[in-house]
Formats: sequence, structure tokens, C-alpha cells
Amino acid sequence: MRRAGILGTGSALPVRRVSNAELAETVDTTDEWIVERTGIRFRHIAGEGETTATLAAEAARRALAAAGLAPADIDLIVLATATPDQTFPASATKVQALLGIADCVAFDGAAVCSGFLYAMSVAESMIRAGSANHALVIGSETFSRILDWEDRGTCVLFGDGAGAVVLGPREDGRGVLATRLHADGRHNELLYVDGGPSTTGTVGKLRMRGKEVFRHAVTNLAAVMGEAIDAAGIAADEVDWVVPHQANARILDATARKLGLDPAKVVVTVADHANTSAASVPLALDVAVRDGRIQPGDIVVLEAMGGGFTWCASVLRW
Repeated sequence: MRRAGILGTGSALPVRRVSNAELAETVDTTDEWIVERTGIRFRHIAGEGETTATLAAEAARRALAAAGLAPADIDLIVLATATPDQTFPASATKVQALLGIADCVAFDGAAVCSGFLYAMSVAESMIRAGSANHALVIGSETFSRILDWEDRGTCVLFGDGAGAVVLGPREDGRGVLATRLHADGRHNELLYVDGGPSTTGTVGKLRMRGKEVFRHAVTNLAAVMGEAIDAAGIAADEVDWVVPHQANARILDATARKLGLDPAKVVVTVADHANTSAASVPLALDVAVRDGRIQPGDIVVLEAMGGGFTWCASVLRW
């Protein structure tokens, strides 16, 4: 059976790296307070000329190089983002232009922190159906531009960055084995942005009720990972690596314990990147691929939960 598999990964981070100590110079917080509650020590903040689309294009170039493909080989770009360069056109089309691709399907998807896995599911389905051959799936965010820098409960949690994968057909048993996606719009007020073109005519700022989000995250992520693992026809102890959304170290630990997973199998990059929303999973994936942890044949579980709420998991044989 024709499957879609990841052929290459790439990532990109803004030049500016901000420590907790530097943040504490302008925000009423401390390094100790942030680390104890989140595990975050650094985040990257986009500067002049760095946008969601430019970061996405840089990550895409690296993923293409890793896959041994040229931009002309791509016939589909799906960009997951909650912070597009413009209301329209889609930032995916800006990435297309930056890569020098004259014609391909290109569009954005918005599912916040779950966006990358939602986008990968769409691309994977199109490849299996034969309507695409090689796809760039990208998560890219500049969340620093929608943060309220006077709200220490949220502004310390997020950073900017991009991660990308090249998906292509596989017939060797490797690739995506199962994906499960969920959403429940009744929880809008727990994690949202208080603006939008149709409501306020403004971009707005991020708002979050952290304790409630934490509780839902642990429950929903453990459940959806179990669903995806069952759908893939494997046992939990066969999983080699879990690459989770990097929101909070305590969420990662609690989710692993709830599912009975060895914490040593969980890829954790939140200390260096903070929460980069849709970029979080592909950024962490690229780190683990490039440092040699993830090897061909490994069973890898990707999972995420974001505003909406949306939550999801995907199981791959690398």
C-alpha cells in the first residue's frame, strides 16, 4: 500500500535568543519562577525582516536538502500557523515564491499548536490518494507579535520559530501508520486571541487560563496517543520515541506518566525554544533526527494540543 513518509526535516530559529534573565529585566518575573513552572530557559524572538514566511522558507530549504530534493519537486505546500504574515494571501504562497516554485498547491491551515499534525494529515491523505507526490509540511510562528508583554503568565511561555518536513510516497512499510485528530470548540475561552478581522478588526493578544489548559492537555494527550497507537496496531512498549508539542515540561512529564511511557523516550526541547505553537513538533523532530536519536525503523509518536481545543497524535515508522 502506498504510504506517505517523512523524507527530510528542517528547522529555523530567529537570530535573537532571549534568556529568562534578560526577560526579567522588562517583565515582572524571575528565572527561577519560569523554570520551576515551565522548564523554559530560553526562547527566540523574531527581529526586523524575520516573519512567519521567511522562517518557514528557511526551514523548508533545510528539509529539502535533507531529503535530497529540489524546490521544483514539490507539488504541495501546507503551512500551519496562527500568525500569518497577512490576513491574506496565505503565507504558504509567500513561501512558494521565496523557494522559487512557479506552480504548486499552497495553502495555510490554522489549528494553533496542533496545526502541524493537522497539516501533515491533509498532505499525507493527498499523497496516499495520488493527488500529490512530494509535499512540504511546515509549522511556523511568530507568537512574540501577539503576546501581551505585561502579562507574565503568558509572555514567558512562547517563542518564535519554524519546522518543516518533506513528505513523499513510501512502499517499504515505513511512513505514517495512523493519525487521530480531535477538536472541541466549547473551550474557546480557555486559550484564545482577543481579536480578529471579523470581530474587532485588530490582531489581538493571546489570553490563557493556564491551570484549566494544563488539566485538559494531560487528559486529552494521553487519550489521543493511546488511540493512535491502537490504530497503528502496535503496543505502547514498542514506541521508540515520543515527539510532543513543547508547551510545558510539567505537561510532558505528566502525559508520559499517565500513558506509562519511559520519560527517556520523550524528546524535550522546551528549555531552549519555549512554546512555538505549530512549529513546536517539527522543531523538536528535527533536533532528534539531526542528533541521531531517531533512526530508520524506529516507531515515533507525534502529539500536540492547542487552542480551540484541538488535539491529535500520529504514529510513524521512521
